[in-house]
Amino acid sequence: MPKSRSSLLTRRGLIAAGGALGLVATLTACGGSDKKADADAKDKGAAASGPWTFKDDLGKDISLKAKPKNIVAFTGTAAALYDYGVPVKGVFGPTKAADGKPDVQAGSMDISKVEILGNVYDEFNVEKYAALQPELLVTNTWDGSYWYVPEASKDKILKLAPAAAISTGGDATLDKSLQRTAELAQALGADMNAKSTVDAKARFEAAAAKVREATKANPGIKVLVGSGSDQLFYVSTPKTSADLKYFETLGVEFVTPEQDKLDAGGFFESLSWENAGKYKADLVLLDNRTGTLQPEQLKAKPTWAELPAVKAGQVTPRVTEPIYSYAKCAQILEDLAKAIQNAKKVG
Repeated sequence: MPKSRSSLLTRRGLIAAGGALGLVATLTACGGSDKKADADAKDKGAAASGPWTFKDDLGKDISLKAKPKNIVAFTGTAAALYDYGVPVKGVFGPTKAADGKPDVQAGSMDISKVEILGNVYDEFNVEKYAALQPELLVTNTWDGSYWYVPEASKDKILKLAPAAAISTGGDATLDKSLQRTAELAQALGADMNAKSTVDAKARFEAAAAKVREATKANPGIKVLVGSGSDQLFYVSTPKTSADLKYFETLGVEFVTPEQDKLDAGGFFESLSWENAGKYKADLVLLDNRTGTLQPEQLKAKPTWAELPAVKAGQVTPRVTEPIYSYAKCAQILEDLAKAIQNAKKVG
């Protein structure tokens, strides 16, 4: 869990910046029909091992002699790459829960097959990282920094391998974030025409349509995005989050905290539990991350139990840090559509 509440809550979507990416191979033609087979074989080898470039969302041009194989990534990004068939050697970020099971941010990854370099904020084992002989580090960024790369050891880490950052802030929206992650996966060798990937994208598009239909069929449902800690209840604004900004384009109506009450990053308003009922809502999307209070734990907070949406049983998990694959985000939209469709006005 991050060392500060601000750093915990300010993890969001991907930037839509265009980027030059993909494999660039320099091939040498061989003449003569009797040498065609050998030439083809050489060309294929050159294509497989030729220069690799990618322009990340910080505007950095990454150039390697060959497509990287030893990849280390932030857990959530690694989980997205896994869904596209791109394996990583190591991960950093919430990966293993206290009971030994995969953290929600690990997605479908088999965490027993990756080296966990750090499981909480500010934890990153540089020695283990170096031992993996990394060729590329991949993570997200929402403010120009490398997410979950500790500031104290950042310079040592970034000297060992180039880093590619996918933006999770700024002008990013969920759909564009998905596109950038897919582009990175493709550059790393993913087959974007694989049936599973094609089907997942179609499912995502269908799920987006379901949200639009739900908001039209059940208009006026006010949605509050919240996160609970022992001392405070945090209400997020939809204006700075890739997922929430995208949900708004589908017709979702959010509770918006007062602008002058937001944290320094402009992401959320902190409320004491005595004031948890400041904003009225019909549906609560509750932060599902490890380290935040879940419904069973929140029962101990009297003001939580008195919220109209809670009384009506209209609380659904919010995947605060999405895994940016079409498969995972399709599920998010399907769950959102169902929650809105079934909600009643109670706020």
